[in-house]
Parts: sequence; C-alpha cells; structure tokens
Amino acid sequence: MMRGRYLFLAFLLILPACAPYLPDLPTATPRPPTAAPPTASPTPLRPTLTASPTLPPLTPSPTPLPLHLGLDPADWKSWPVLPIVPERARQIYLQGQALGNDPHAFSVFGDCQSEPEQFWGPYDSDPAARAALPPDLQETAAWFAGSFSRRSPTVRGGTTAGALLWTEWHEGMYGCSFSETPVDCELRLHRPSFVFIHVGTHWEARNINYLREIIEQLMDAGVVPILVTKADNREQDERVNEDYAALAVEYDLPLWNFWAAVQDLPGRGVYTRRDRPLQGDIYLTPEAQEVHRLTGLQALDRVWRAATGR
Repeated sequence: MMRGRYLFLAFLLILPACAPYLPDLPTATPRPPTAAPPTASPTPLRPTLTASPTLPPLTPSPTPLPLHLGLDPADWKSWPVLPIVPERARQIYLQGQALGNDPHAFSVFGDCQSEPEQFWGPYDSDPAARAALPPDLQETAAWFAGSFSRRSPTVRGGTTAGALLWTEWHEGMYGCSFSETPVDCELRLHRPSFVFIHVGTHWEARNINYLREIIEQLMDAGVVPILVTKADNREQDERVNEDYAALAVEYDLPLWNFWAAVQDLPGRGVYTRRDRPLQGDIYLTPEAQEVHRLTGLQALDRVWRAATGR
C-alpha cells in the first residue's frame, strides 16, 4: 500500500509531552450526570511484598476461552473495565511464538499519556511501586520487566492512528529507517507478543480505517492487539471509543475499557489545562493516572494469563 497518503499528517496539530498536573487550574464546566456504567474497581495497593517467585512452565489452560467476545459495540459504555479474552487471542499468541516473538515483551501505541513517566515507567524504575502490587501483578511486572519504561517509535505526544503508519513520524530515531513505519520499526526492534493500541485523543476522519490496518498487521505478525478506550471525548460524539468497540467485536480481540474505569472520578478523570484552553478536557488528573497505570497492568495480566494458559 502506498504510504504517501499519510503525508497529510504534516499539518496535524502535534502536542508536546504531557505536563505535570497543576491543581489550581480551572476545570471545564461540569457535564450533566449520566448513569454510571458497571465498573470493575482497580485492585487496591497493598503493603510491601517479597520478590515475585519464578513463574511455572507454560501449561494448557484448564478453562477454555470464549470463542467470541460476545458483546454489543453499541453498548460499549457498559462493557467491563478489564478485558474479556476470546480464543482468538490465544491463537494469535501461539502463532507469534512460532514466529519468534519475545514472550517477555509488550509494546504501547499511544500519545503523551502513554509515555513511561506518565504511564507504566514506575513499574520498572520504582521498586516500591512494584513491591506494593498484589502477588499476581508482581509476577506480571517481573515477567515484562523492561517494557514498562521503554522508549519507542510508537509513543509520542500527538500520535494518531495515521501517524503510526507514516514513515516520517519517528524522524529516523530509535534505530528506525525512513523505509519503515513506526509500527514496522517497533515490531522489528522489540518483537512484542502483546500491543496496547491506545491512540484516539488526536483522531482523524479515517481513524477506524487506519486502526483496522494496524490491527491486521499485528495479527499477521502474531502479536495480540489489546484495544483501549480513552477517557476524553474531544471529538464530542464518542466516535473513537465506539470504533474501538466495533473493532474488538469485528476481530474478536480483548478491550481494556479505561473510559469506564474513570467515570466515578471527579470530572471523570480529565481536566483542561489553563495554558491550553482550546484542547478541552484531555489531560488525566493524578487520580486518573493511578487508575490508568493499575487497571492497565491488570488488563495486561488478564490477557497474558489467558493467552498463555497460566
């Protein structure tokens, strides 16, 4: 497929990296309350625990996975926070292992809120953060150590689905060549077994088409895509999250419904920065960042264990 069509991205608004939360900033006018969807509460942090034990060898799962996701895309707001993992995910994972993907590696395709310091970096850099996790999540954090703080060509402020398919988006950094897209480069360099697709705040008219192309490339490479809803509604009609739900059902893929995880937080977990008023409520509050980090790790844990039969 010709990549020149992505050159239109040159004039897209590119945002700098996320800045720290400023508590004195005014928030946007509160939205009228809506019925809260059923939300799975994040696992509470616990006291310091001992180092996680060595994981047992891979064994077949005693419980068969569902053949299909079995959810209605139109009802995505009531989907659970943590993913339902269909059999398709296990099939993709096993294909990837046969192709030589790294069972200890995952990647994130995202914008500034997916950068290590904003998202999962503490699970690599802060021993106390790891030690505070429940034992099962400590195991998961130990298994994927190194991926949480990794800088990659697929995480950058302002990233869109189209940008991930644009050969110039990585600017020749990270060991990428200008003959490959950020997705191509990340798959070549990191060989992940799982990928979180977490873009959409900076959406495009052809967003779902680009996402479909990315998903199919990942599945062809034996990489399990994990789709992620976003907390904001910058597009004003929730089309991005609706697209993610539709794609999850279309391809029978796990979806981490982060949107549902923050609905009970003040301001639904997002706020408008005073120095960027035109962007609206797109930045995560500190409380939402903690929910983001923890429920994301829980989602990784659930998909990994289901796909591998642990």
